[in-house]
Amino acid sequence: MTPISILRSQAMPTLLSSVLALAVGAAVADEADAPGAGIEVQPIKSSIAEETFQTLLVMQALEDLGYEVEDIKEIEYAAGHVALANGDATFMAAHWDPLHIDFFNEAGGDEKIFREGVYASGALQGYLIDKETAEAYEITNIGQLKDPEIAKLFDADGDGKADLAGCNPGWGCEKVIEHHLDAYDLRDTVEHNQGSYSAVMADTITRFEQGDPVLYYTWTPYWVSGVLVPGEDVTWLQVPFSALPGEREDVDTALPDGSNYGFQANVQRIIANKDWTDANPTAAKLFEIMEISSNDISAQNLRMRDGEDSEKDIERHVQAWIKANQATYDSWLEQARTAAN
Repeated sequence: MTPISILRSQAMPTLLSSVLALAVGAAVADEADAPGAGIEVQPIKSSIAEETFQTLLVMQALEDLGYEVEDIKEIEYAAGHVALANGDATFMAAHWDPLHIDFFNEAGGDEKIFREGVYASGALQGYLIDKETAEAYEITNIGQLKDPEIAKLFDADGDGKADLAGCNPGWGCEKVIEHHLDAYDLRDTVEHNQGSYSAVMADTITRFEQGDPVLYYTWTPYWVSGVLVPGEDVTWLQVPFSALPGEREDVDTALPDGSNYGFQANVQRIIANKDWTDANPTAAKLFEIMEISSNDISAQNLRMRDGEDSEKDIERHVQAWIKANQATYDSWLEQARTAAN
């Protein structure tokens, strides 16, 4: 054997050891960076298109942690909570607390569904009318619509009743509205118009632009309040007293400033199948710490209303949000990765 052959022979084990060490190190690094590798995720959301932004943001973060994220499946809230509890879906990014508390409890509550942290806060709901009519007739409270003459001001179809642009069946808010109609003795004077909320509100906005009185239910964050601006175009109506259905019948809906719009202030939470989050502490930590502002959601929703509403548009909005909030986004991923250890 030549001297060169001897040197090569002696060097080979060292070289192989180095290669193996590098490979093992790379695998460990990959596992640390992508603790969700090989694990499937099934996101769900309601039929509200404006929830896509929040959902896609969570999906992007999960993908960056290595999870294999499926396309969103649409399902309304009540059935969605059951699907999460049963393990037929992984997460929902727009659970409204306390509006959806009955859905949550009926599906099994904390034993079946993970619900930690606040994804977005400051969500308000209630009834609004155009400011011009409110000031001309001194209308400040929805209870005033018991008066048939006041109610007729908002009659759009000629049946003598006020037309209230309301809430889709299955969203949860419709239960509160229906309860209010009875509690405030409004059944004879107010008609709760339901259907496609976007279509109902499009008609409401058209009537407002034509100078007609309007009465509608909405929530924030949502694009409606970027078109019909409270305090400028429209005004919130108070309610005669607090009145909620189900387990919340004794809850006071008054806000800290004394205003009472008939609905509790809500937060939005990311909820998920409890068994899945127990097995995936990385994702559980991510769901717990992600938080975005209601103003950011409203701004994105308004862009959708103005025509940027395709999935590609919304994906672009998500990437723009991440770029504008890169340090925050990176900290979510880092904290989530740490939870895997």
